[in-house]
Amino acid sequence: MSEKLQKVLARAGKGSRRKMETVIAEGRVSVDGKVVGLGERVTENQVIRLDGFVVKYITEEATVCRVLAYNKPEGEVCTRSDEEGRKTVFERLPRLNGSRWISIGRLDINTSGLLLFTTDGEFANRMMHPSREVEREYAVRIFGEVDEAMLNRLRTGVKLEDGEAKFLAIKESGKEAGGEGINRWYHVVLTEGRTREVRRLWESQGVQVSRLMRVRYGHLHLDKQLPQGGWTELNLKEVNYFRKLVDMPKETESKVRVDDNKTKNTQARIRRAVKKHAQHRKSTERRRSTSRTRS
Repeated sequence: MSEKLQKVLARAGKGSRRKMETVIAEGRVSVDGKVVGLGERVTENQVIRLDGFVVKYITEEATVCRVLAYNKPEGEVCTRSDEEGRKTVFERLPRLNGSRWISIGRLDINTSGLLLFTTDGEFANRMMHPSREVEREYAVRIFGEVDEAMLNRLRTGVKLEDGEAKFLAIKESGKEAGGEGINRWYHVVLTEGRTREVRRLWESQGVQVSRLMRVRYGHLHLDKQLPQGGWTELNLKEVNYFRKLVDMPKETESKVRVDDNKTKNTQARIRRAVKKHAQHRKSTERRRSTSRTRS
């Protein structure tokens, strides 16, 4: 039975299906020694290469869908590497053999909070697609005067440069850290992941977003005990909740031990890993600085 090439590449952990469509269109993929284009279908008996490297064909049945919840700090970018040497969200994640983590959407460099990763490219693609309408909730601190007319416009819809957008819900959060004077905290909900959509919606009303944090994705809330820069792997029940949301079959396997999920020992391990990474990062930056000084 044949499958779409971009689906096979995504399942192998090479990126989201949408990204693989771009890679194929750029002529970077060959099948049995011949460069192919979009629309190609393949079987497990064929040899697939991406940028000259063989891609292992993994059947859908053999794939275990793993999902990580990561507490992204401000200052990290959602790319695998950065030319400016900025920290990336992938640096802290656990290493994988024969696969890699794919981010489910992005958060910009100045946004913190809940970011999901998976090993299943097809799952990532469905989770990101606007048609699935998976809710995202953000805590946002606004600088400027906010009135009821403004909130009503944000609920009913405003025109942005890439089309109309709106919040499904807006709720003032009361007094939170840093919410004094002209600063006010709100919780907002939407089902899209357009670039800087939350910020652009508020800015369309003449106010500024001074802090932004994603606190929920679907029914999964950001664990308040999870430190910034820390991650935790979702158990089988949580993974299957999301798979059901996007019309994918249930998983029957998990890499998470039932007695190890979200325990005090797990939290301690996460904190140690975050601290170790921070120390390693500082050491690397010092070596780079010394090297530049000598040269």
